[in-house]
Amino acid sequence: MTTRAREFTIHVADDVLADLRGRLERTRWPDENPGSGWQYGTDLAYMKGLVAYWRDSYDWRQHEARLNRLRHYAVPIDAIDLHFIHEPGVGPRPLPLVLSHGWPGSIVEFERLIPLLTDPGRFGGDPADAFTVVAPSLPGYTFSFRADQPRFNVAQMADVFTRLMVDVLGYPRFAAQGGDWGGFISAQLGAAHAERLIGIHVTLLSGPRESTPTPRTDEERAYVEELRHWLGEEQGYGMIQGTKPQTLAYGLTDSPA
Repeated sequence: MTTRAREFTIHVADDVLADLRGRLERTRWPDENPGSGWQYGTDLAYMKGLVAYWRDSYDWRQHEARLNRLRHYAVPIDAIDLHFIHEPGVGPRPLPLVLSHGWPGSIVEFERLIPLLTDPGRFGGDPADAFTVVAPSLPGYTFSFRADQPRFNVAQMADVFTRLMVDVLGYPRFAAQGGDWGGFISAQLGAAHAERLIGIHVTLLSGPRESTPTPRTDEERAYVEELRHWLGEEQGYGMIQGTKPQTLAYGLTDSPA
């Protein structure tokens, strides 16, 4: 690792946590169509229970301390400070692997997975299968975010991750894995940086959904009907976040609920 990367410790300031708790206590609850449940969105009783747990029972400091047992770093790349976990593999020839998380998500997705990948021998596996894991926070997410920083698309994230792996960490070739948004990034890594990639593994394959195929069998007809329902009834969040995210940001930033 070059001297450009520095050690990073997760720490959320006390005043931020106090503000969060205060905002949760002051949640203004909307009315709900009687008996509607989840038909029009998140069920009111469920949401009240979730907020009560978050406000009264959830201990961020406990989770913060647990996450800090991993090796965290940050490095300036392309006008942002990129946060990443770097856990060396325990084995004869660990394979460098970059893990890309999804949305809404974070490096917490990999907390349980990282020891299994880095030290398979400890869990009954073959030490020869060990990986050295690099898990960045996506640019614009959690610890790779600050106000007014440049925004990155999938192609730019893939470029940044390649620079992290090759230029900062010194891995001339590496593997990539991702799901959800990370699946797009991993696929882009394989397409744009094939000479650097040993291989990719994705848990999401995306295809065009602007038009529906012409069904020929009962099974295909059932699929098309399900797809039409999904596009018509379950994509509202995707439409507003994909077209007018700034408008939505005011509500999301002001109210944690």
